[in-house]
Amino acid sequence: MFELALDPTTWAVLCAVALAAGFIDAIAGGGGMLTVPALLTAGLPPHLTLGTNKLAASFGSLTASYTYYKKNLFSPKFWAASIIATAIGALIGTVIVDHLSIDFLNKLLPIIIILVAGYSLFGNLSTTEGDELPKLNKAMKIKQWLQGLALGFFDGLAGPGTGTFWTASNGMLYKMNLLLNCGLARSMNFVSNFISLITFVALGHVNFLLGITMGFFIMLGAWFGAHSAIRFGSKFIRPVFNTMVILLALKLIYEAYF
Repeated sequence: MFELALDPTTWAVLCAVALAAGFIDAIAGGGGMLTVPALLTAGLPPHLTLGTNKLAASFGSLTASYTYYKKNLFSPKFWAASIIATAIGALIGTVIVDHLSIDFLNKLLPIIIILVAGYSLFGNLSTTEGDELPKLNKAMKIKQWLQGLALGFFDGLAGPGTGTFWTASNGMLYKMNLLLNCGLARSMNFVSNFISLITFVALGHVNFLLGITMGFFIMLGAWFGAHSAIRFGSKFIRPVFNTMVILLALKLIYEAYF
């Protein structure tokens, strides 16, 4: 069994990263693109990193999704199909990731992180200014099921950048403003985080002390981020966190391949 032995400086760095990740994730998604590389760099094995990150991320995604819900920016009834599909996808993805080798994950995660960072930096959200939800019809429900299954599966399988993929794909699939987009993205991120977390706990891949500690700081950052998103948006945040993530991912690629 892996035993965690981190010095106080590493703990402090991880908590600072968690605070920043919670703030960023509540605005634009992609907080896991900071916390996962940080946990890997701290020396945690990939499976334990993913499970511990799910525990920490659940604090932030719950805080952010609840904030958007209270501001009437997320309707559970309207997005019911998305909730169910995301939960199913996350369960399948988490079960599959448990059967992947550590060496494979070491090589896969840095590549995913860089791809998602680039997608987030150059992607088009295609948002509108209206404050109404799109029309709920059969085509909309099909979109919800396909999107939920795909992104829930990805979150269970890898995780980093899922929130950003939600934000970007929402812009392509649904005609709604950025705040409604963020409300959906953060809420679905919580669904997949929670389902994936339960599975990781059952598989024994969670460090509770580290996950809860980081989770507190992610939750604090998410509270500030969700409230700031309504006021300031994410134009300044994205270039900053993408630059940080690309630097961290390059470091991980060097360690995994060279």
